[in-house]
Amino acid sequence: MVSPPHEAMYRIFQRDPGLFSRIPRFLGVDLPRPVGATTLPTDLGETGLVLHRVDALLRFNTAESGAYLLAVDIQDERNSERPASWAYCTAYLWKKYRLPTTLLVVCQDHATAEWAQRAVSSGPSQLPTLTLRPMVAGPHNMPVITDPDEARADLVLAGLAAVTHAAAPAVNPILKALSTALRDVPADIADPIVEFTARGLRRHPAKHLWRSLVAVDLTPAGPRLLENMREEVRAESERQCAAEDVLTVLAERGLDVSDQARDRINGCDAPHTLSHWLRRAVTAPTTEAIFDADE
Repeated sequence: MVSPPHEAMYRIFQRDPGLFSRIPRFLGVDLPRPVGATTLPTDLGETGLVLHRVDALLRFNTAESGAYLLAVDIQDERNSERPASWAYCTAYLWKKYRLPTTLLVVCQDHATAEWAQRAVSSGPSQLPTLTLRPMVAGPHNMPVITDPDEARADLVLAGLAAVTHAAAPAVNPILKALSTALRDVPADIADPIVEFTARGLRRHPAKHLWRSLVAVDLTPAGPRLLENMREEVRAESERQCAAEDVLTVLAERGLDVSDQARDRINGCDAPHTLSHWLRRAVTAPTTEAIFDADE
């Protein structure tokens, strides 16, 4: 059974809570080192509203300054809806848990990273009220780790380096260095790193190289992990087909589909939600009406 997408990321931070304190040094920020991590639910406040969720949500405890929350979102393309959703999520978490909340957006190309790190305000420039300034990790500030010894010294950071450089030519030597470094590493350490890397590469051609490297370099764990990734590919294919079915019905009925609605349908990773939208698409008067029960 393939774990949910956020679980591999959580397992990464759970095994190595200090990872988050190492990331900000590349961003020029100094944060206290976490001594423990606890997972929290990633569906934030409104059931069925796909946009209001993050890929991982963790509570970090520190010896110096108490606890804080970290929300992590992997963003592989610009999406005009996300800044408002991020603002909602951070405000909701702050209210619910009464803890300082940090948002880390992981990007995989320079244009998306530049877009994500822009400050966005909820009000006019004279009265901004709420301003969102996420931390952004991407190819512009994450290291390129192509030396197996360097990767072996920090396996988790090497995995993050692969994910953030997924769209760059450097990803191939990064993946080779990581797979080499993972040889003979115990399965309980290697598994979450392999899963995290595979999920981060899910929409990029480099995912095929990673599967091959896992199969060749990571034995005996390789075949088992490769089958897990194959199951994930099958699940992703089924999800894409379900999203295409919804869009096909809407098109056949001659309903206008906005870019926002198309992105929402294609970005939905909940099979039951897609099935619900498909049923509503048969009779809904407008495309937006298929979402009405989810608002």
